[in-house]
Amino acid sequence: MSFVCEIPNFGRDAHGFPNPALDLKPDDARATAVVAGGCFWCTEAVYRQIDGVLSVEPGYAGGSAASANYDAVCTGTTGHAEAIRIVYDTTKTSYGELLKFFFAVAHDPTQLNRQGADRGTQYRSAIFFASDDERRVAAAYIAQLDAAKIFASPIVTTLEPLETFYPAETYHQDYAARNPNQPYIAAVSTPKVEKLRSYYPDRLKD
Repeated sequence: MSFVCEIPNFGRDAHGFPNPALDLKPDDARATAVVAGGCFWCTEAVYRQIDGVLSVEPGYAGGSAASANYDAVCTGTTGHAEAIRIVYDTTKTSYGELLKFFFAVAHDPTQLNRQGADRGTQYRSAIFFASDDERRVAAAYIAQLDAAKIFASPIVTTLEPLETFYPAETYHQDYAARNPNQPYIAAVSTPKVEKLRSYYPDRLKD
């Protein structure tokens, strides 16, 4: 049984960014999405603002339990990506919409194994799908963005099966909100949050 639906007259938003033409059907329940787009402090900060997002947890995906810790992951040799696990209310936001924010605001999907000055496979752009329906929606949206030539360079986001998500250490949780004056947060994270607020004010939490 498929839980994927086509969105009629999907169009583009006011900033010319396409809305997903394919999405998961709402089911009056909580759902989870896992994405990686560079430093998880930044992606977490963006998604915490969105209406319908119930929780965001930084962590590690794509590697084994033995090396799922910050010091090891930072070597770029463990196979993990710095990722976030998003729990959301499907009646208020959708998987496809979360992917739209991922590509439009949260990171640059054309940078291979890096985000800005952060370099290494741990900073790769990746969508970790937990079902074939999630994979289909993500693949369709990437194809949609490519066809619309939204980015000047090719999208390098990988689609990887979600095997296990390992929560990051406690001090990483809600890091940007707790450390707004930290130089990295001020220079990299805050502008992304401000972009979200500027582009999509109607999709923010009260």
